[in-house]
Amino acid sequence: MIVEDQSEVIEYLSRQDTFGRGVERVEMMETHASVIFLAGDRAYKLKRAVKFPYLDYSTVELRRRFCQAELRINKRTAPDIYLAVLPVVRDDAGRLQLGARSDTRGEIVDWLVEMARFDQATLFDRLAQKGVLDRYAMEDLADAIARFHRDARQVNDAGGRGAIARIIESNTRCFAETATGLLDAGKIRTLAEASWRALAGTEQLLEERRAAGLVRHCHGDLHLRNIFLHKGQATLFDAIEFSAELADIDVLYDIAFLVMDLDHRSLRDIGSILLNRYLDDTGDAGGLGAMPLFLSLRAAIRSHVLTASLAPHPDRADAAEVVTEAASYLDRALDYLQPVPPRLIAIGGLSGSGKSRMARWLSPHLGTAPGARVVRTDSTRKRLAGIPLGQRLGPGGYSKRMTERTYRAVYDECRRVLATGQSVIADAVFADPEEREAIGRVAAEAGVPFHGVWLEASPEVMQERVTRRTRNVSDANAWVVRLQLQHDLGPMTWTRLDTSGTKDQNVRAGLKLLKLA
Repeated sequence: MIVEDQSEVIEYLSRQDTFGRGVERVEMMETHASVIFLAGDRAYKLKRAVKFPYLDYSTVELRRRFCQAELRINKRTAPDIYLAVLPVVRDDAGRLQLGARSDTRGEIVDWLVEMARFDQATLFDRLAQKGVLDRYAMEDLADAIARFHRDARQVNDAGGRGAIARIIESNTRCFAETATGLLDAGKIRTLAEASWRALAGTEQLLEERRAAGLVRHCHGDLHLRNIFLHKGQATLFDAIEFSAELADIDVLYDIAFLVMDLDHRSLRDIGSILLNRYLDDTGDAGGLGAMPLFLSLRAAIRSHVLTASLAPHPDRADAAEVVTEAASYLDRALDYLQPVPPRLIAIGGLSGSGKSRMARWLSPHLGTAPGARVVRTDSTRKRLAGIPLGQRLGPGGYSKRMTERTYRAVYDECRRVLATGQSVIADAVFADPEEREAIGRVAAEAGVPFHGVWLEASPEVMQERVTRRTRNVSDANAWVVRLQLQHDLGPMTWTRLDTSGTKDQNVRAGLKLLKLA
């Protein structure tokens, strides 16, 4: 896998005097494919001279080409960070020098991507370790990814069944080359067989999505370590540049890496928030049938990449820990392909009764990873109106006609999601008996279990809650609550649940009611 000795270049770039005045020390970071040197306010990325089935940096010319591609591709999302491509040259005296941006004098021995250095503490993997990633961070991130995917170039000759088949084949080769003797061979064989079965069950969906324009030039390596906060905004960087096949992918396969990463870190709750917000933005819930396979493939890739990282330093002190983590990703890849019978939960109640909060809490406990799809009238209404989720609707957005249209769209999405095999939580007021009967029929038509839950709290609690809301998709206020309180609900056959208590009390009550705890 390592085809060229770069030790001289690495030693040169590790020295303080290489970068001139103002650089007190140089820090070095390593991955299986690159070495990054942090010097002053700059970072310099050297691509390793390696060759894998999915990546080839084996020659100086290839490294030049991919450095230039990395600069171009990442300027889409982080234009302030990616600055230039620089050569490392050998002068007439045989000494290495860091060339200027357009310098081609002397023998070019390697190439670097020059980047503006940013605060490593703002990397999302570190924020996750600190426990500071919350609902709002995930919603902002989902919005940013949805915008990125919307603007990304559509690719008509990629994706589909063939692309996923090649990923399965690549994973099989990579496990054979890097994991032999390190990971359970039986599990690797089982995963390959299960992956092919899953592909057979989703190939029509994958082809339909390609035809619908949902294969785009995406990020390709979208996990927490490739996201950071820049000027208060979630910023994507380090997108794949070395393989069009790994970047020209289904948009849900792109975000699946991030969902899997959160899940692996025991953050399924915010992974559910992330994916649900993304689907609220895009309306792309029909693709959820491919998500178990997408998640499994992402976990498998992470597993064999970890074993490959041992190749440059097989005797490294943490080798045992790396193998353990690789094995855990392999187990996760297998788990994602285990089906979970879907069900439909409808959560109704007046504004301020805690419907959306309850739905967020319950979602990670229902269905396949990262949890049930939450279909919310508030989000659906704004998507139908063509406005951002954070923008308030005018009076026309709450007309009787628009409300009827919104509920029909909610029923339709619930049907589509249930057809993919994923569980659904329908989050709406459901004040009229006809609405409650309609959502129940959706479950009956799909042949899945149904549970209707009616949340209620005192008028004072509900009015206080909507008054204190910040950054909520719902536009309801205390006046709306008072108006709703006058509505005749008709006969209530759903299970009533009082949510006047604390957050923990309400969570426990909801989980117990649905037999999830």
